[in-house]
Amino acid sequence: MPVDVKVDRERAAAVAAAARTLSDPIRVEILELLREADGEVCQCHLQPRFEISQPTLSHHLKKLADAGLVQVERRGKWAYYSIEDDALEVLRSWLS
Repeated sequence: MPVDVKVDRERAAAVAAAARTLSDPIRVEILELLREADGEVCQCHLQPRFEISQPTLSHHLKKLADAGLVQVERRGKWAYYSIEDDALEVLRSWLS
C-alpha cells in the first residue's frame, strides 16, 4: 500500500548528517559541555575534561564544526567554541 506522506529530503539529509556526527559519545559530551557553558569555551578548557589526546579532541571539534553544530572563533593560537542553536533545531523539530 503506497504511503501518501511527502518526504522532505533536505530535512532528512540534515537530520541524518547531525545524527551521524552525534554517533560518537565524545561529541555528545562536548555538546553537553558547550550547552551548559555560559558563552564560548576555549579548547584549552575542554582538553582537561577528556581522557583523549589534543589531536583527537581537535578532530571531534572539527567534525562538530563541519556539521554546523558548533561555531568556532580563532583568537591567536586558541579556538573558542559555542553551540550553533539553529543547527540543533533541526534535530529538536524532527524529534518532537
